[in-house]
Amino acid sequence: MTNRVSNGMEAVSAPDLDAQLMLRVREGDNDSFRLLLDKHRNPLVHFLQRMVQDSGVSEELAQEVFLRIYKSRETYEASAKFTTWMFRIASRVALNWLRDEKHERAAERLDGPRNGQKQGSDRGELPVREVRDLRPTAEQEMLYENRLREIRTSIEALPAKQRAAVLMHKYEEMDYSQIAHALECSESAVKSLLFRAYETLRARLSHMSTGAAV
Repeated sequence: MTNRVSNGMEAVSAPDLDAQLMLRVREGDNDSFRLLLDKHRNPLVHFLQRMVQDSGVSEELAQEVFLRIYKSRETYEASAKFTTWMFRIASRVALNWLRDEKHERAAERLDGPRNGQKQGSDRGELPVREVRDLRPTAEQEMLYENRLREIRTSIEALPAKQRAAVLMHKYEEMDYSQIAHALECSESAVKSLLFRAYETLRARLSHMSTGAAV
């Protein structure tokens, strides 16, 4: 049975398997931590990559998330699903990076371009790989991949919190309460974020067929 606590956090009467592993980590079982890392690393990197739009940075941020998880092991409480807690940390890390990166870009515009800057090339890696994966002789597959890329580009263009909410809702299949816990806001705020995000996406993708889903 799942209960609610007064602050809106989901409470679980029996910890899920991941939470049980994390409780073992709290007791000093590092093998359980490796199991959690192996299980959740790829989904976490994919989420962060969509958030920061930089494959190299997403790997670094994933390491930071797991480092924070490990450092928090002694105070961990299984009051919510482990993945909800993990994405709360990941969202905070990604939003902080986006904020700092925004400030850096503003400073660079004042200072002028820097030699050897890697950010632009890093951000170009994902689209290049997607194009390279297409089969030019299969017209339908190419059209499908182009649509997927356009959808991803539209999601990436959303404001950071809206983007995080959409990624957790659509790709991680998290419910409103889990997203609210991850983004440290109310469920009504999550619904508002998702409403605005999906309205924007519908407008941007209105030229596409109804068969294309975000």
